[in-house]
Amino acid sequence: MAWFIVKRLFMMVITLLLILLITFILMHAIPGGPYSLGKRLPPEIMAAIEEKYHLNDPLALQFLDYLKNLLKLDLGPSFKYDGMSVNQIIAQGFPISATLGLCSMAFVLIAGLPLGILAAVKHGRWQDDFITFLSTLGVTIPSFVTATLLLYVFAFRLGWFPVYGVGSLKGFVLPALALSGYSLAYITRLMRSSLLDVLRCDYIRTARVKGLSEFQIVTRHGIRNAVIPVITILGPLFAGLLMGSFVVEKIFALPGMGRFFIQSITNRDYTAIMGFTTFYAVFLVITVFIVDILYSFIDPRIKAGA
Repeated sequence: MAWFIVKRLFMMVITLLLILLITFILMHAIPGGPYSLGKRLPPEIMAAIEEKYHLNDPLALQFLDYLKNLLKLDLGPSFKYDGMSVNQIIAQGFPISATLGLCSMAFVLIAGLPLGILAAVKHGRWQDDFITFLSTLGVTIPSFVTATLLLYVFAFRLGWFPVYGVGSLKGFVLPALALSGYSLAYITRLMRSSLLDVLRCDYIRTARVKGLSEFQIVTRHGIRNAVIPVITILGPLFAGLLMGSFVVEKIFALPGMGRFFIQSITNRDYTAIMGFTTFYAVFLVITVFIVDILYSFIDPRIKAGA
């Protein structure tokens, strides 16, 4: 286990470096710069700005400087938000996106897993057809359509939830439901197909021959093995939900990470782009690492060192 953890940590560092390098190259390959948009500045002012932020240095040197500052947990100043650093922007937007993502993930797990199990157990019956129909709708309908519909029905018409903002936890309900639509449908379908595969295995037939009830077979033998593919996807899914969605945050006027990230790309805010990408990449590789460790606890046959 110790050697496995060391290897995974090494691979995490390599993965992060590659992500940062590719992002840095693509970012500078896009025409324009943080101060080339909007009103054109005089050449002497542009030269002073480039000298201050080292934008006139070779790209390799700029990348190395960024890595040095990253080791100090300094993501640099924002080029578009005067007087604010990227660390401050993330500290401001991440709590909103994290709360929204946690609410969405809770709804996905609470509703998706039982629906997938029910569809598999009732395979071929009306319950299975109905759940499959709903999950198909969840996959195909875009989040902005779901968000608009929820906003119109439950906020404008019924007045059960606030139209915008997050003054209380109640304000996260509709955005969380809109954000979790695709993930809920995906987890439901994945859990259903995985459990159906498990229930067709030979050891399940042996358990039935021994006289175990269908409830015991599903709860003791089926779910534990069927949930492994679901846990595999939960890592990246959780990271994605936690970082928020620009469309949902825009519709519900939530000041989360998604809004800042899209604006940083539009404004060519180099330090913000790199900062958000770094933050998301670190969060993603950590969640995937945790999922790998959880494998050995869920199924003892899976060894972390294998």
